[in-house]
Amino acid sequence: MRARLSELLAEYRIPSAAIGILADGEITDFAVGVRNISTREPATPDTIYQCGSVSKTWTALAFMQLVDEGKAALDEPVRTYLPDFRVADPDVSAKVTPRHLLNHTSGIEEDYGDPGEDDDVYERMVANIAGARQVHPLGHTHGYSPALGYAVLARIMEVTDGKRWDDIMKARLFDPLGLTSTTSRHEHADQRRAATGYLIRSLDEGPVPSPLAHLPRSFGPGGNVNTTARELLTMARVFIDEGTAPNGTRIVSPGIIREMTQSRVPVPDPYLFGPEWALGLIVCDWHGHTVYAHDGSTVSQSARLRILPEAGIAISMLANAGPRDSFYRKVFNHILAELGAVTIPDLPEPDPAPALDLSRYEGSYERPGTRYEVAAERGRLHLRFTLNPMEAHLLNKPEKLDYELLPISETHFLMPSDDPLEDPQTVAIYDFKNGSAQYLHTNCRVHPRINEKGATMHVMAVSTISDHDAFWDALKQAYGHLPSGATWTMSVASTDGSKAVNVIVHDSVDAVRTFFDDHAGPFATTEYFEADAANAVGLPTD
Repeated sequence: MRARLSELLAEYRIPSAAIGILADGEITDFAVGVRNISTREPATPDTIYQCGSVSKTWTALAFMQLVDEGKAALDEPVRTYLPDFRVADPDVSAKVTPRHLLNHTSGIEEDYGDPGEDDDVYERMVANIAGARQVHPLGHTHGYSPALGYAVLARIMEVTDGKRWDDIMKARLFDPLGLTSTTSRHEHADQRRAATGYLIRSLDEGPVPSPLAHLPRSFGPGGNVNTTARELLTMARVFIDEGTAPNGTRIVSPGIIREMTQSRVPVPDPYLFGPEWALGLIVCDWHGHTVYAHDGSTVSQSARLRILPEAGIAISMLANAGPRDSFYRKVFNHILAELGAVTIPDLPEPDPAPALDLSRYEGSYERPGTRYEVAAERGRLHLRFTLNPMEAHLLNKPEKLDYELLPISETHFLMPSDDPLEDPQTVAIYDFKNGSAQYLHTNCRVHPRINEKGATMHVMAVSTISDHDAFWDALKQAYGHLPSGATWTMSVASTDGSKAVNVIVHDSVDAVRTFFDDHAGPFATTEYFEADAANAVGLPTD
């Protein structure tokens, strides 16, 4: 396996990976590659990696201890524990529960602003979402919450236990499990053993150090746990051994493990990860066998966890680049085949038979910071979207991306890519009303169809910048909080950095002024003009 992993690391240009395998009640772990390219320090089984969204499984398990103790209930309103909890929709404010947050069905927009890096970060996040709108109605569909949902759970834990979330995780999980390398904050990880994260922007260029060393503290409960491959499996073993740690400590009751694994909601796109989502776990179907899973990414590091309860097997993989779905599949399938276990099913092949009415899918689908356009062209569907300029520069990608959607069924599509660094993905376009699909679901995120009526005025914002860094930082924040239906079509700066021109399509000059000034007002003096779509800032009409 070491030899095969070395080959795959070289093929994918990933600096290192650590693997943990639980089988027959024993953990085997090893690492290949270097944890830091500059120093050439080798990765070892003790190397600490960031496990990204696999942190949600840790947080869910700790929260379920409160449920086990009768201190929290899955179906009680969040307001039972946080009386001041409120979002834009009064009905959601009163009815959203921890179960909605655990299985990603709350539908609350990730509109929590910048809550900072201080100890009150989760308290601030809850306070900041008082005006957050619904991406979809409460409980209507699955839509992954990268940070907000689990931050609200963390705040419930803080109020209930009277401690900060980081201290709760140590007291409730890390110490009872006997873990010495697992932490919830990057600064608490042993830097002498911590892997450095890298971006793979091209196979020729190879790995480059990531400018983002770690996620913000707001992602803590949903993304900031640091651990080793062995210690990740120590936590995973609790699910196999009905709530008991390998050292014999009872973490949760068997009933709580059943609740976490059996309480499920359907995932609109069942192919890329799994057809159902439980409480802190994805539920996969591998050729008729149930597998529990979670993946994670912190831009420059990645994690994979798979638990096969019937076989008593669990596998973890941590890497300091990625994620790449095909890399994980090759590594895990090699291990699974050696163990005589069921392997990961391939993505489905396109079905040439369906004769689809393509007009039912066409339209714009949007969540904060991401907007997809689905259009029919010569009898084929295309999905198009625009990366924000910072992301495009960071990943060395064009800002405008175009993919063909190949039908798998009436509601599911395969999305191949010509980019050697991109693996095929699947997309669900579903929930038809009045002849049109209402949602687009890919990479676990849900994007509702938007009504573009009114968002037709091109407004040019011409800014004289007083604080360059703060201005552009504010625009990055603003990009992720565009009003529904609005689009940001251009952002350019003068060569000396003193001026900037932005073009935003919205329903009025006043609406753009309010939105733009709310974010960038303190750092520039801005004038606003209605602009012809083609000739805004002198663009050629062709």
